[in-house]
Amino acid sequence: MANLFVIVQQNKHNLTINVNALKNSKGTVLIALYNQEGSIPDENFEAYYKKKIASISNNKARVTFAGLPEGQYAATILHDENNNEKIDKKFMLPLPSEGVGFSNYDDFGLNNRPNFKKASFNIVKDTSITIKAIYK
Repeated sequence: MANLFVIVQQNKHNLTINVNALKNSKGTVLIALYNQEGSIPDENFEAYYKKKIASISNNKARVTFAGLPEGQYAATILHDENNNEKIDKKFMLPLPSEGVGFSNYDDFGLNNRPNFKKASFNIVKDTSITIKAIYK
């Protein structure tokens, strides 16, 4: 009797993230991808699913995450001007001193705090999104 193997093939897709209108071309852009509720905000970059660092050219950056399973994702960006891979804060204020951004957000504040539900989007095909860098 022959063994039968059933192969379940899950569709995999590419996600391209564009970051435009950075205030300068210093440093790099850290881009973190999340796939779980409650993972955003993630100030210390500990709860991400995948992370990449992109070089900056003409105040823009771009990365592609290849082979992602279909599902719900959210992304954050940090314009890491000093390449220390952490969100630096302004002196005496809890605000970032470097640009940060979240998928589906044009701005954030006390009444518009980042969260996975609002930042999330579905991937069911190759997808391209743009995230705005927000400087406070």
